[in-house]
Amino acid sequence: MVQYLEGILKIANLILAVVAGFIGLSLIRISRKKKELNAWVLLIVALVFFAIQEILGALRAFKIYESAYLTHIVPTIILVFLMVALIKQIGISKGK
Repeated sequence: MVQYLEGILKIANLILAVVAGFIGLSLIRISRKKKELNAWVLLIVALVFFAIQEILGALRAFKIYESAYLTHIVPTIILVFLMVALIKQIGISKGK
């Protein structure tokens, strides 16, 4: 019973991650038009990589695909994009 519930939660998490990825990709067009939201493009890219990470997690949970490299590289990429977006947003805020 617990494995069944875990499987349902993983599938729900996967669906939410894919929806978040599509929303993030659609927000890129809006963010590029306004200078104040320029740093958000990097944040949206981090969101897309988070969706990829969730997909990889679901594949690993169901033992479909497992890669030790991807489970460490993708979160590192997410952190880099988050840090760069934060630094860029601070620079935009101080420039006003």
